Amino acid sequence: MKIKGKSSSGLRIIIVGAGKVGRTLVEQLSKEGHDITIIDRNAYKVREISSNYDIMGCVGNGASYTTQTEAGINDADLIIAVTESDELNLLCCTIASQFSNCASIARVRTPDYSKEVGYLREKLGLAMIINPELESAKEMARLLYLPTALEINSFAHGQAEIVKLKIPVGNKLDGMAIYDLGKNLTNDILICAVERNGNVTIPGGDFVLKAGDNISFVAAHKAAVYFLNLIGFDTRQVKNTMIIGGGRAAYYLADQLIRNGVEVKIIERSRTRCEELYELLPKALIINGDGTDPALLKEEGILRCESFVPLTGIDEENVMLSLHVKNISNAKLITKINRPGFSEIIDKLDLGSVVYPRYITSEAIIAYVRARSAAKDSNIETLYHMFNSKAEAIEFNVTKESELTDVELRNLKLKDNLLISFIIHDGKTIIPTGNDKISVGDSVMVVTTHLGFTDITNILK
Repeated sequence: MKIKGKSSSGLRIIIVGAGKVGRTLVEQLSKEGHDITIIDRNAYKVREISSNYDIMGCVGNGASYTTQTEAGINDADLIIAVTESDELNLLCCTIASQFSNCASIARVRTPDYSKEVGYLREKLGLAMIINPELESAKEMARLLYLPTALEINSFAHGQAEIVKLKIPVGNKLDGMAIYDLGKNLTNDILICAVERNGNVTIPGGDFVLKAGDNISFVAAHKAAVYFLNLIGFDTRQVKNTMIIGGGRAAYYLADQLIRNGVEVKIIERSRTRCEELYELLPKALIINGDGTDPALLKEEGILRCESFVPLTGIDEENVMLSLHVKNISNAKLITKINRPGFSEIIDKLDLGSVVYPRYITSEAIIAYVRARSAAKDSNIETLYHMFNSKAEAIEFNVTKESELTDVELRNLKLKDNLLISFIIHDGKTIIPTGNDKISVGDSVMVVTTHLGFTDITNILK
């Protein structure tokens, strides 16, 4: 059964799976003008999503050639499979590649498959394999290596970072204009966005910072650490962490932390899962118990833990656990939230660093879609939504000459509310001034409140 909504311009995209990630992709990609069809066995979900977002809907098995044909696979540019089953996602993409010329993206979360990503992509001809739990774990690990940051996103294959923090009362930055940073502190970082009272600003040199501001700055990792030390932030990585819940995200996070010398304790309700984790993570301490029990947390040493990460799979439990630990200890908190609909309320709760796995998934996919839908030589490498999608940080690979290459930045007519935040040139990270130029072969990051850029030339007026 096919449910019809209004068609639009842009890429023809089929999304298989009407769950949380599928809905997020529909929401964001439909805003960007793509022609979307959603496939799911659940007729109610298909009807609801197709009517709410005015897209096409198809009820059926996404791995069936008949269903894919009905959804328009022969004319599609891209199929994205994000059902709950890794095997079904891979099968959907395999069927599509056998009978059409469209590109394919699969969500694959099982650790066994994640070790074979390169092989699977090559043999199945996939454009991308995305693992939200693994990518979330990488982000959480970066936060535990630099625990005073609220967010850390990596660009240019780790050569540059964008770090978010909140300015405390009495901090050196409180009352300082941005153009004074270079004179008083360092020229090796660039403050690229400021959130104040819910409003996001791309600041100029005369912008005065205040206590309570959430700021995002760009720097190479060593420069970021140096800057944080200068303004009085502790930059030592945590020595230990307590994780509540033993699911895939917990496994991925623990595995990374242990390899970097962090002691890990996991509390998990299921005895069977505890036994599995004991085999998978012999250097971790695995506790079979109810991690939501305050008495057990105290008994297992929560008052001595340097960091605490609730990964129960239930948002309400994660929020309550973080609030409880915040009241009894100084541990670095990371709170994983699966449903971002209450993000404004969550931001007010002061839950430490909040990680949204489905946004991590959708951002990687949207970056690919924008690059594919733009000019042939356009290449969006990385995309991050900032401050609840009020701004974007986009990394472009400059692959051809244009009106903005080999021109001093001061002579470019750039759009308002936009900042060129770094240039990677010949392997060196440059925090740009008006004298710098963009050259073919560079990686360039742009932070802007304009949404939907597909090509670096979009930055020009």
